[in-house]
Amino acid sequence: MAVLALEQPGNNRLFRTLARLVERGQDLFQFGESRLWPLLDLMIRLWLAQTFWVSGIVKIADWNQALYLAANEYPVSWMDPVTAATLGVTVELLGPVMLLFGLGTRFAALALLALSLVIQFAYLALAVHLFWAVLLGWYVVMGAGPISLDRPLARGLASSAVPFAAALIKVFAATRVWLGPVYNLFLRYWIGSIFLASGLTKLDDYAATRFLFEQEYRVPILSPGLAAAMSTFFELACPVLLVAGLATRLAALPLIAMTLVIQFSYQAHIDHFYWLLLLGLIVLRGPGKLSLDHPLRSKLHDLLAYGADMAPAMVDGLPRVVIVGGGFAGLAAARGLAKARCKVVLIDQRNYHLFQPLLYQVATAGLSPADIATPIRGLFREQANATVLLGRVTGVDPAAHTVMVADRTIAYDYLVLATGAQHSYFGRDEWAPFAPGLKAVEDATDIRRRLLSAFERAENSEDQAERSRLLTFVIVGGGPTGVELAGAIAELARRGMEREFRNIDPATARVVLVQSAPRLLPTFPETLSAIAAKSLSELGVEVRLGGAVETVDGDGVVISSQRLEARTVFWAAGVIASPAAKWLGAEADRAGRVKVKADLSVPGFDTIFAIGDTALADAWHGKPVPGLAPAAKQGGGYVAQVIRARLDGRAAPGPFRYRHLGSLATIGRKVAVADFSWLRLSGTPAWWLWGLVHIFFLAGMRNRISVALDWFWAYLTFRSGTRLITGA
Repeated sequence: MAVLALEQPGNNRLFRTLARLVERGQDLFQFGESRLWPLLDLMIRLWLAQTFWVSGIVKIADWNQALYLAANEYPVSWMDPVTAATLGVTVELLGPVMLLFGLGTRFAALALLALSLVIQFAYLALAVHLFWAVLLGWYVVMGAGPISLDRPLARGLASSAVPFAAALIKVFAATRVWLGPVYNLFLRYWIGSIFLASGLTKLDDYAATRFLFEQEYRVPILSPGLAAAMSTFFELACPVLLVAGLATRLAALPLIAMTLVIQFSYQAHIDHFYWLLLLGLIVLRGPGKLSLDHPLRSKLHDLLAYGADMAPAMVDGLPRVVIVGGGFAGLAAARGLAKARCKVVLIDQRNYHLFQPLLYQVATAGLSPADIATPIRGLFREQANATVLLGRVTGVDPAAHTVMVADRTIAYDYLVLATGAQHSYFGRDEWAPFAPGLKAVEDATDIRRRLLSAFERAENSEDQAERSRLLTFVIVGGGPTGVELAGAIAELARRGMEREFRNIDPATARVVLVQSAPRLLPTFPETLSAIAAKSLSELGVEVRLGGAVETVDGDGVVISSQRLEARTVFWAAGVIASPAAKWLGAEADRAGRVKVKADLSVPGFDTIFAIGDTALADAWHGKPVPGLAPAAKQGGGYVAQVIRARLDGRAAPGPFRYRHLGSLATIGRKVAVADFSWLRLSGTPAWWLWGLVHIFFLAGMRNRISVALDWFWAYLTFRSGTRLITGA
């Protein structure tokens, strides 16, 4: 098998080093294609859309002038001026909107392409029109990228009753497969020929080229001679490589650098922006099949075939890495092993990955559970060395190297425990039935049921005292979850349900946030804690600081010896880790987190790692790593690096170091706080940042689009469509 080629005696250390370098280069370009290409695609569509749309708006604003120009200045010989003007404005107004949203992208791009060619060849020839045509031609052939409506809708349309939908989708797919490589070749040839012509001109009269760089084209960081030589060399060598499709992405990079130098050193022009867009397409999308890179890449795949490119049969005899938990940490570890020479077994008691930071939105009827949960199997559809098992792990036998799942055992060579945490009542578990916590979808739907049922029961009650108890909501815990939950409940009561009840006024609901510490959000700076408390008060939330909860029952809570009557209490005060430490008999802190070594392995068990909320790692400048999603992802990625190094016989990476990316918490529909150490934000800017970050971290484009639309609708209307009472 190809994978065994790396293990044969003839493959020396130099080959291994070169193979790893090639692999790292491929990883880098794949990262660009998966993460940066969607952004570039969206930027190109946005730029083209605004260009045409502004033109259409200007024409419609002065229609008489538009008709005059169509008849006298910009006549189209084969078309009546009124028809030409009307058709042009229609295309310029509708096409850009469709192009921007990626809805019917090919049809919109085709119409705009025709308009660009008419402009270029009928009445006004400019280079910019050719740039438009080349970019729009790309969308006609290839379609929109991942951030578009076409992608998620295509699969459903293919099997729908919409006339010709299935046939059109097949035609589009065939166009991408058969014409895509040809268009890629055309794009490379067009770019290469223009740069090569410039290089040959410079070489033909190199003395004049030197003179120009000495007098007019000054580059601050280079001498005139060196600047002239480098410019000429790159404009001769790189276009040849582009046209041949050899080291294509690398060949495009110097041309991008040259374009930027020209733009910012001595000659600013809009054409340079278009060159950057086109060269960016080459770098992020590659040269296509009609290139020398394509067969070379296939050969490299044969030499380095493992991970995502392995056939299932090739995985069976490899070391087995068992990952327990499908949260942020577990997913990061599994994805980090995508190209490792191992079999990855991911075990979780649920079949979905849950985005816990937005659970409170489900609990307060802002989002549906499906908006923040994604099937785990779907996330690993393309990773052939990953197997997903549904089951609850009940124990670990380190001596036998097995984990117990129900009535079976699963062997491992490496074990990664990413089992997360659950809410803790600090030894008072009898409070759990009266004050549910928020860690799972079931918790969120239970809280939503209790919350909405309280309003319904208050509407039905004729006892004023009972109504008061039903409309009093107590949240215990002033961390991010408690603050976000309290703010969301207050907004729901005051703005989300007005005029829907006849016997009660939901706005009179009393929301009480109890925090035993002297301030809210203890992990945030004091200034942001004060802003959060003030913002909650403005929403009508009662904030009680420095008061410990002594009792929770069906009638309310006792806070510092004072009873507060309330039928609905929610718990956001503390968490405890899973029983992973008990399974191993390992040392743990008071919260049950396994104390780990610098490489996140468990002391005494070099092949067992603990990450995320399961682990206690003093890797944040000597402080414990916080229980945040970015920390979990960093830990999972680091452990994947450690395991890969061991599998490849390489030196392990240095100790794990947590890089704090910041802390965010939202309080209402336009208020949030953000702490990045070097920058602190509050109010509306922090709220926008909070929303963008949370949408970005969601798994799956469908979830991102759904959540964005739900939030936008709720923001404009104060209405939510997820106020469902379900469950017993």
